[in-house]
Amino acid sequence: MMSHYRELFMEYATTGKLCVFKKIVSAGHRNQHAGRVRSPNHMTNEKRLDELRKEAWQKGIVTGRGVDVTGGPIQSKLATASPSGGGPGYYGQPVVKPPVWTWEIPVYLFIGGLAGMSAVIALAAAIFHHLDVGRAAMWAAAIGAILSPILLIMDLGRPHLFINMLRVFKPQSAMSMGVWILTAFGACVVPGLIALELHAHQIFPGAFDQSLRIAAGILIFGSAIFGMLLATYTGVLIGATAIPAWFLHRVLLPIHFGVAGLGSAAALLEMLGHRIAALNAIGFFAAAIETALLVWLTMDKHGAADRAIREHRSGWLIRIGEILSGPLALVFRFFGLVPFAAISFLIGALVSRFGWIAAGKVSGTDPESVFAAER
Repeated sequence: MMSHYRELFMEYATTGKLCVFKKIVSAGHRNQHAGRVRSPNHMTNEKRLDELRKEAWQKGIVTGRGVDVTGGPIQSKLATASPSGGGPGYYGQPVVKPPVWTWEIPVYLFIGGLAGMSAVIALAAAIFHHLDVGRAAMWAAAIGAILSPILLIMDLGRPHLFINMLRVFKPQSAMSMGVWILTAFGACVVPGLIALELHAHQIFPGAFDQSLRIAAGILIFGSAIFGMLLATYTGVLIGATAIPAWFLHRVLLPIHFGVAGLGSAAALLEMLGHRIAALNAIGFFAAAIETALLVWLTMDKHGAADRAIREHRSGWLIRIGEILSGPLALVFRFFGLVPFAAISFLIGALVSRFGWIAAGKVSGTDPESVFAAER
């Protein structure tokens, strides 16, 4: 107990954090009831803590028992978990749990954003009577609505885990809301596509065809609403975590993901042969916003807290993705090279998603980034 007190007082003396002081007070209350039998969970936690101490001591991460904090009394013999080659850590362990997502999640972010904003373009096409563009956009949205849950289930490993998330509705949880948004989007876009195709081919003439036209309009409108939410909620989701590189840019991420989805949807439709002025204008708009976001990201620095987006492989992926979907796509459109602009934007949007997920992994395993973000 006394060694535990010493560790807490050392940490409070070096950091001055209120949360550490609360731990000291809590430990004092526990000490008053020391005669009581400890719970199995408490014994398990103590055993795990001893294992961490022993492992850190054997690896040479620390030379004694305690928390290795910046300026603390315990000297590191080797580098800690920080990718910078040194820095603070808790017995060599990451302070926060880094994401374990694999390739399925960045691909889902890309396809989900493209599908959601394709539905938005489909609504605009229906309003301005571009039936061919609207049909192509609804096909893109429907295919994305089918692929997205497949990618999520592949990441989860078991289909019932995805279904279990539909058993509860938590407005305060971005993940819970995301699953419901994806489900509602699919429930609108697939029937909407069927109704639109039946109306376009005049399968059922007469009054029933008019009912199909009205139903298609309502479902396309619903698809556009949920599509905008689908394209942007992922930025809110990762920005609401404790990962410094994501949390510090929680305002930028939903904007970036939404604009990237809009530009990708327009680029895909142009690649499919729909070369109209409206899609070109959307491409110009998306590339200009992505260029502005690249400047914002370059200027909005947080030192060690978000170095994962400027250093390492993750930093290069983010910069390459932003350049491809921003300045380069803008230059191509300015010179009328629409196919090159579309390809550049699509590749850039996909690479950028991989970059942000990689940045989260690097930032999550960097204790110094976590401490810098708290300060």
